[in-house]
Amino acid sequence: MSPGPRAVEVRLSDDEFAELSRWASGAVAPRFAERARIVLACADGAPNARVAVEIGVTVATVRKWRGKFAAERMAGLEDGARIGRPKADLVLSEAEREQLIRWARRAKTAQCLALRARIVLRCAEGGTNKQTADELGVDVSTVDRWRARFLTDRLDGLADEPRPGRPPSILLDQVEDVVVATVESLPAPDTHWSRASMAARTGLSKSTIGRIWKRFDLKPHLQDSFKLSTDPQFVAKVVDVVGLYHNPPERAVVLCVDEKSQIQALDRSQAVLPMMPGMPERRTHDYYRHGVTSLFAAFNIADGTVIGEFHRRHRAIEFKKFLSTIDKAVPRDLDVHLVCDNYATHNTAEIRTWLAKHPRFHVHFTPTGSSWINQVERWFGLLTDKLIRRGVHTSVKALEDDIRAWIETWNQDPKPFTWTKTADEILKSLADYLTKINPVTNNNQTRT
Repeated sequence: MSPGPRAVEVRLSDDEFAELSRWASGAVAPRFAERARIVLACADGAPNARVAVEIGVTVATVRKWRGKFAAERMAGLEDGARIGRPKADLVLSEAEREQLIRWARRAKTAQCLALRARIVLRCAEGGTNKQTADELGVDVSTVDRWRARFLTDRLDGLADEPRPGRPPSILLDQVEDVVVATVESLPAPDTHWSRASMAARTGLSKSTIGRIWKRFDLKPHLQDSFKLSTDPQFVAKVVDVVGLYHNPPERAVVLCVDEKSQIQALDRSQAVLPMMPGMPERRTHDYYRHGVTSLFAAFNIADGTVIGEFHRRHRAIEFKKFLSTIDKAVPRDLDVHLVCDNYATHNTAEIRTWLAKHPRFHVHFTPTGSSWINQVERWFGLLTDKLIRRGVHTSVKALEDDIRAWIETWNQDPKPFTWTKTADEILKSLADYLTKINPVTNNNQTRT
């Protein structure tokens, strides 16, 4: 097989190399910069195929500009005369140019209008429709359309034409009325709006009300709970506890401690029906109570292990016994930092006396009404979901045995939680939420 035609050799003078380097650096339009990079790569001796891969063009494009430069030097890289029907010249008056520049640069201009202004400005500079389309990242047909519209109607041609079809049946003031009524009023004597009650008030259909609520993410049928802490030391306690999570002290154990009290040993009045295809597990709504117990738990934030202990009551006496259990479980050469809530039994004189006799224990109280900051509460949630809620127990002892077995299984493969929020992020989130809440509006809700 005979080899193909040899590529034209490209050699550059110093002046040509300097000018092409200036083009390639972006001093000219992107299409000229691309041609300069092609010629510079060819001058380094690279074959057409490699140049095409490096620059991201076709081999035919590389061959074209290599040959034109070899034949005509720098003049060969200029745009040649276009073949075909010439385009009408696009000439701007000073007032038109100023208005188009204002539309293209002003931040509040609609993006579609700004793009049309940039198309016309680029066409007025003498660029072809294809060049303009390549530089602005649009289709050539888009440039054709707005160039022609401007030549026909000037600045007015860049505005959107009235859309065909049936005009909207729901006006903006009706949508606003639905949104404002949903947020700022209540339907007497009901406690919240429904699609039917809002439809009756506004005269719109229930499906229309549903679409408006979905569009504005309004859900009157849902209600969530919250509790804002009234602790005067809220900020200091959040910083203390969260700082302990992110930067635990050396040679110390951090334990989140709390009690899950009044755990009921419940036995269903009838046998549970197992899950089957097409039918979930079923259990009776009524049950028999066989007593209650309280679980004292300490969650290790470092490795996720749990120290658990049961007591039938949760007084200061029982809490002191649990502290003694923790004291025996933690190695003597480590300090113990406890994260506790403000429950009365955690801060009695008896507990303070015990802590004074055990100086390696350090207690960090969470803010009042802020149990979410105590990691053991998340662990209690897992225990409830995976065992207690669906459990069936005929005695307190059976309940305690099942929970002990569950804790033992957990400790065989413990999973610590990762606390991601910093104290600053928590406080900022709360501040943003309080800013959104307008107590005056909430207290002055009217019934319509």
